Amino acid sequence: MYNKIKFSFVYSYHTIQRGQHLPNKLHGATVLSVRTYADKPPIDADVTVVGSGPGGYVAAIKAAQLGFKVSFYSMCRKECDPRGDVLERGLHPALLNNSYLYHLAHGKDFESRGIEIQGISLNLEKMMAQKSGAVKALTGGIAHLFKQNKVTHVNGFGLITGKNQVTAKTVDGEQVINTKNILIATGSEVTPFPGIEIDEDTIVSSTGALSLKKVPEELIVIGAGVIGVELGSVWQRLGTTVTAVEFLGHVGGMGIDMEISKNFQRILQKQGLKFKLSTKVMGATKRPDGKIDVAVEAAAGGKNETLTCDVLLVCIGRRPFTGNLGLEAVGIELDNRGRIPVNGRFQTKVPNIYAIGDVIAGPMLAHKAEDEGIICVEGMAGGAVHIDYNCVPSVIYTHPEVAWVGKTEEQLKEEGVPYKVGKFPFAANSRAKTNADTDGLVKILSHKDTDRMLGAHILGSGAGEMINEAALAMEYGASCEDVARVCHAHPTVSEAFREANLAASFGKAINF
Repeated sequence: MYNKIKFSFVYSYHTIQRGQHLPNKLHGATVLSVRTYADKPPIDADVTVVGSGPGGYVAAIKAAQLGFKVSFYSMCRKECDPRGDVLERGLHPALLNNSYLYHLAHGKDFESRGIEIQGISLNLEKMMAQKSGAVKALTGGIAHLFKQNKVTHVNGFGLITGKNQVTAKTVDGEQVINTKNILIATGSEVTPFPGIEIDEDTIVSSTGALSLKKVPEELIVIGAGVIGVELGSVWQRLGTTVTAVEFLGHVGGMGIDMEISKNFQRILQKQGLKFKLSTKVMGATKRPDGKIDVAVEAAAGGKNETLTCDVLLVCIGRRPFTGNLGLEAVGIELDNRGRIPVNGRFQTKVPNIYAIGDVIAGPMLAHKAEDEGIICVEGMAGGAVHIDYNCVPSVIYTHPEVAWVGKTEEQLKEEGVPYKVGKFPFAANSRAKTNADTDGLVKILSHKDTDRMLGAHILGSGAGEMINEAALAMEYGASCEDVARVCHAHPTVSEAFREANLAASFGKAINF
């Protein structure tokens, strides 16, 4: 049973409001009333959440469900909506899906299936409107959840003005929240590229790339990591010639298994994407005709080459959004990567100030932040605090998708762990064959002696859904034989996951 505690949530700052007596397990036993010059009466709270992303809003709702009176504080940089960059910026779920549907209809895929359509055309404005409508519906749903759970929601830019106080600068003044606990969940922002100024018109970040007014003829993407290949694939499907320039020697970013990465690159190249790997960007210059010249050279050094494009997309990663939060005023210092150091209970050096998500160490993933938000507030209420980061899955939402959880083969070799490999290609899966969607494979890594699943890597249609079976198995310490002996529905693509586990455990699949 969790102790009953009241929370107050403020959009990018979640605030706990005063309601009932709080147990001693909450840090900061007394809410201090601090003299301020705010325009509104102060709010008293148990917990204040700062940040409107997945970690923040989920933490606020969970806290309210545990009995906290919550105030949610939206840290607005431009516009304010819950759910952070994935939905606030409209990110790519809608465009990835819609561009793929257009690709199927416009290319030869429908024709090969006996579906003949004449006069296919792209209405980009309408496609963007559908994306915006989906985002609006999702954010409206979260606002309803706040109301349903009695979460106080404040829009504004939050500043920690004391160990027990957050001040929000809103459109109509300031709002002070006196709080026993503060949870920082402000997420991350696009990492700038030195010397290249983003105007979100022709030189864009991932935000601008989601709102282009027309389909570019030539798009150069700086970075072939997760965001680079996802957005690159969107515009390639819509008719753009896309070239991704990547400093590393592979696509898919950090953490991807190299065998999967090579197969993934081959499939994307077959679709039309171009890659310049082991290559660094030296700079970019706008020409009088509106085109952009991008200077590149080999990462190891060499002859300079100039590439030309209509739109340049800069996506070299993200960095924690930890500036101008008032951390210095309460004695919280950042690490060398701008992250907030926390202990196993997500506490900073100030025990009643917590941090989760992209502002702390670990993968910058929405679902990782959500899990941290839930277990952080459960810990405040006296519950156990545990998360196994090895069981946090990663997904690249291209087509085919790439998903993985656990160790890569390269990591196991480096760590000296004895392992076995089981593989199964979707070309041998009956459902994938009938769907005419056979690109990719499932790759399973197990301990050579114990057969315990150590990693799962999937390249194929629906990989993002399938990987959760692997995450569940790994959380419970399952062996590959355990998975192989679970009856899977036929015909389904998930049978390929079972077959790969058969291959890992017994050395041989049934249907390959």
